Amino acid sequence: MGARSSSRRLPERGVVAAASCEARALGVRSALPSRTAARLCPELVFVPPWLERYREVSAQIREVFLEHTALVEPLSPDEAYLDVTENRKAWLTATAVACMIRPEILARTGLTVSAGVSYNKFLAKLASDMRKPNGMFVITPEQRPGFIAALEVSRFHGVGPATAARVEALGICTGRDPRERSLAFLQQHFGKEGPHFHGIARGEDHRPVVPDRPRKSFGSETTYDRDLARPDEVETAILALADEVWGWCERTGKMGRTVTAKLRWADFQQATRSRTLPAPVAGRAELVGIALELVRGLYLLTRKVRLLGVKVSNFDQGTEMTPEQPSFAFGPS
Repeated sequence: MGARSSSRRLPERGVVAAASCEARALGVRSALPSRTAARLCPELVFVPPWLERYREVSAQIREVFLEHTALVEPLSPDEAYLDVTENRKAWLTATAVACMIRPEILARTGLTVSAGVSYNKFLAKLASDMRKPNGMFVITPEQRPGFIAALEVSRFHGVGPATAARVEALGICTGRDPRERSLAFLQQHFGKEGPHFHGIARGEDHRPVVPDRPRKSFGSETTYDRDLARPDEVETAILALADEVWGWCERTGKMGRTVTAKLRWADFQQATRSRTLPAPVAGRAELVGIALELVRGLYLLTRKVRLLGVKVSNFDQGTEMTPEQPSFAFGPS
């Protein structure tokens, strides 16, 4: 993807956006504060993001996917679900399609990818994490019971540290354990998530692959290297954020009716304010004006500002669901 200058100098602020396999082995992960990451891995090298290049390569990878199937559901710039039940090159199995896609991406971008192949999203996502870096893993219906039973619940996609601690406190440590609990028990302890745990412990996931899922919002936020202490500093920063958001609106043609401003003070207390209009935001000037009004109602001259954000949402778009189909997932190596 090209090289950017790197440094071992610890960033004053911010979080980890992505981590190498070597860093992850030491506990460094996405969304971890940079200072915490540096404590876990003293030799950590920080590389500034290169968003324009990421978007360019992401588009190249998506082109490869679309040459094989129209049913591509992006998860992030470097991950996607693909439904290849009726693929464009008439390959008989999803495994065959994955075996073709991986070298094509390498040839076009120079990047390796990992692939997980299975008959639903839940299992495909689990499989995609099993052979990193640069590998492929297949979970067939026959393999499903033993695979899930032996897997730690904390490895399930969507189960974060807090949820993992809750389930482990109930004696649910592997995929076998929720299968031995009733649906009523899981609903009692996890509410609306209870049926989800009940289903995935049995390998059930009825979510379809939904291509081009409409985006619900877009925002830009920044944690500043130095706390902002003056109103003019805050407003200049809001202008820059609103410009970035409006640039995205112009590129995509999506115009939201709700504008949200976010502010985090130096003591880490946080507040947001939103305004919903009767019609989509008409232009940059209107977006900037609303964002400034919202943030002016938040910041106090006696408190320094650590982070600011601007977001648009409420695009008035619906999602058309498609029938469930087998899928597989690609992710970064």
